[in-house]
Amino acid sequence: MKRSTTIWKKSIIPLLVFFLSFSGLAQVNGSVAGNGQKPNIVLIYADDLGIGLLGHEGQKIIKTPHIDQLAKEGVRFTNAYSNMLCAPARASLITGLHDCHKQGFEITPGGFYKKISTGNYEQGQIEKILNGALRPIPQNQVFLGQVAQEAGYITAQIGKLEWGFSTTDHQMKRHGWDRYYGYLDHVRAHGFYPPFLFEDGKLVDIEGNTLANCGKSGEPETPENFAERQNREGKAQYSQDLFMNKALDFISTNKDRPFFLYFPTQLPHGPVAIPEIHPDFINDERLTPVEKEYASMVKMLDDNVGQIMQKLKELKIDGETLVIFTADNGHEIYYGQKGRVEKPYTNIKTGERFDDVDHKYYSHLSGDVFDGNGGRAGMKRSNLQGGIQVPLIVRWPAKIEAGSSNDGLVANYDLLATMAEVTGFSKPFHTDGISFYEALVGKSTEVGREFVVYSSYTGPTLITDEGWKIRTDLNKQVFELFFLPDDFKEANDLSQQHPKKLKELKSRLLAACEGDLKNGHFTNRGSILKVARKKGKWTGGE
Repeated sequence: MKRSTTIWKKSIIPLLVFFLSFSGLAQVNGSVAGNGQKPNIVLIYADDLGIGLLGHEGQKIIKTPHIDQLAKEGVRFTNAYSNMLCAPARASLITGLHDCHKQGFEITPGGFYKKISTGNYEQGQIEKILNGALRPIPQNQVFLGQVAQEAGYITAQIGKLEWGFSTTDHQMKRHGWDRYYGYLDHVRAHGFYPPFLFEDGKLVDIEGNTLANCGKSGEPETPENFAERQNREGKAQYSQDLFMNKALDFISTNKDRPFFLYFPTQLPHGPVAIPEIHPDFINDERLTPVEKEYASMVKMLDDNVGQIMQKLKELKIDGETLVIFTADNGHEIYYGQKGRVEKPYTNIKTGERFDDVDHKYYSHLSGDVFDGNGGRAGMKRSNLQGGIQVPLIVRWPAKIEAGSSNDGLVANYDLLATMAEVTGFSKPFHTDGISFYEALVGKSTEVGREFVVYSSYTGPTLITDEGWKIRTDLNKQVFELFFLPDDFKEANDLSQQHPKKLKELKSRLLAACEGDLKNGHFTNRGSILKVARKKGKWTGGE
């Protein structure tokens, strides 16, 4: 269905601190399954999963049969985008807002909850500091979990929680989560053996895990880092196993009522850590030891998807459950090794550093054996396709034709509006997104989006529904123009051949960025640190 949009008149959102000059005041009429029953929803949000790591996207080394099966049984959105980095991607997903506004998403300092392990602070002290450093959340702000919760769902978030880098029980509950379990701190989530996690406001000790840094391993690969990974002391329980147990239990416990499970996994974000190498890779001579471990992390993610689907089928609720699989940003390499793939990323043949303008990153030039970005240019943190194009698969047997695909333009910040329509949430709310419900269920071939816009460390990019893309590198004062249907590798800059199109897209990009192309991706955590310090509430470093 088409959503009516109007301009919100002079409303201020203190948490995000911007006037949405072209965002809509959205109101959607809920759609439910044909029998009138609200569908269950499972949203699996992979972490740093490059689109090229999936079998149905061309991956040659790692088999991903369970995710591939989702694609066979659902619809693939082949033109889906997200932000270039974890924190803004999750903020956009949860708020329905893009990251090119003049003032971006606030985030709090990473590593803060580690101070519990070191004895510097207690949980309550940290909560008070973090909540005090952030502006109050306005009463009229709507979030992803809240949409489902207020539509009658029981909601849960399990894994790498919120957009970080440190969040609080107050934020979790205000964002609409009845239940939660996992890391409240994204920096601690870079290790897979946490001495404690958080569940519904309470600190939960994890028996046998004793390392304050959660067992975070070193990179790039060296004999010392390899030995450190193999040392199992203080690493009794792997976090992703804990998350899976909680997720499956939540599904089983709530099988008789509508539920929304948001499952932001740690996998396959690094640094590399896995309890054991998957049998698929033990004797694979193409891979180094650290590459085998990384491949096993991707394989575990696929196995986890299979476990969730198996549980839904065992409970006989898979037909009435909407399952979404997507990722937060493009590919990143955590298996760097001298003579293999080296950081900072360099051309293995020429030794030149990739700068993503004159020398764009490509897997075959970097030595990446997995081709994690599927032949695209760029990586995580870049506004090139390899940084922002992501997989998006939706399975819903009651509504979606199996094995279908849609090439309409979709943004991750469209999911909030779409879930509002699916669940029956009907209150008006701010969003930069649109509902793609009709395209989802096959009522329309059109998504209805004119463009997507995203920021990056070097500047923003805008992509139109026709496939034109303008990308910036403000450090080099560069504006590049590509026509993606003919050039998904972004190898041919057309800015000189099409000056009118370049001028048109510059104007649209400037409007989307509210008149300032220097707009950032999110308020950097350094500024929040200064807020905390200014108030005299914290003087520690990260």
